[in-house]
Amino acid sequence: MSDDHPRDRFDLVPDAAAEAAFLDAWERGRLHHAWLLCGVEGTGKATFAYRAARRLLGAAADPARGPLGARREDPVSRLISAQSHPDLLVLERLVEGGKTKKSISVDQSRDLPEFFSKSPSQAQHRVAIIDAADDLNLNAANALLKVLEEPPERGVLFLVTHAPGRLLATIRSRCRRLSFPIWTPERLETLVRNRTGAEPEEAEHAAAMAGGSPGAALALASGATFEMDQLARRWVEGDVDRAEALAVADKFRGAEGQERFETLMDRLIAAVRMRALSSPAGAGNRWAELWERLQPLPERAAGLNLDKADVLAGALADLRRVQAQQERMG
Repeated sequence: MSDDHPRDRFDLVPDAAAEAAFLDAWERGRLHHAWLLCGVEGTGKATFAYRAARRLLGAAADPARGPLGARREDPVSRLISAQSHPDLLVLERLVEGGKTKKSISVDQSRDLPEFFSKSPSQAQHRVAIIDAADDLNLNAANALLKVLEEPPERGVLFLVTHAPGRLLATIRSRCRRLSFPIWTPERLETLVRNRTGAEPEEAEHAAAMAGGSPGAALALASGATFEMDQLARRWVEGDVDRAEALAVADKFRGAEGQERFETLMDRLIAAVRMRALSSPAGAGNRWAELWERLQPLPERAAGLNLDKADVLAGALADLRRVQAQQERMG
């Protein structure tokens, strides 16, 4: 069974304090109907939601896997991993025609009232997970608000959010908030070594570049993300090969191409940021300004449906200008 999706992660404990707070509320009979899971992307919020859902839906506890640990072989755990548990509803962006939609639609949100209007069929609760609430369009957010205003009996809702300030204030006010702090580099380095078997130098680099996110650190230590990170670092150091860049851009077509583009831009932006932080004041300012210019590009490319190859070419041209300025300044 793959551990790539949060519903299949059993051994990662995102934050023991958050899990203890949830358990305490549950055991004292004060389980809130809606939980707002806040923190930067990749800190384990969705993993927490699935861990809590397993226990609420009756999976046997496994204390060796943390406060909300459950047995992987439990029938409830198996149903959740198979996405077939009747008392669990998950709202996330749909994939149609190989493309992931930009938002969670109002039609999806309208499934919530019907879902919570029914009694649990196999468990003591019905559970819904929205991953992520940031992806709700305005009409979908208003539909969700109606559910929050009339708390469902024996219903529990988990809202994953990377930017809670962007949610409607009326949604935030009706939820109990759990915050997931960023991880220390030392904790990330240990996680990467234990999970991937990476060499110490690779684990240290992944931890330093992950921005406190365990999800990002694990991705950086293996697979396509690692390759993209190495490429972006090399480009920032001045080794930009035009033919290589064209070959990379040629793979931006289709759904996988969109993911490759977003991963590459994410790593390029992160590499520029690290260069800004490690450079002397004058050069550091130029790199910081480049970082600010690059940050909105992925979202702008998606919002305006820009050609991804052209966006990358423009970013690399801007990168080369900064490098040329630094060479002139010595």
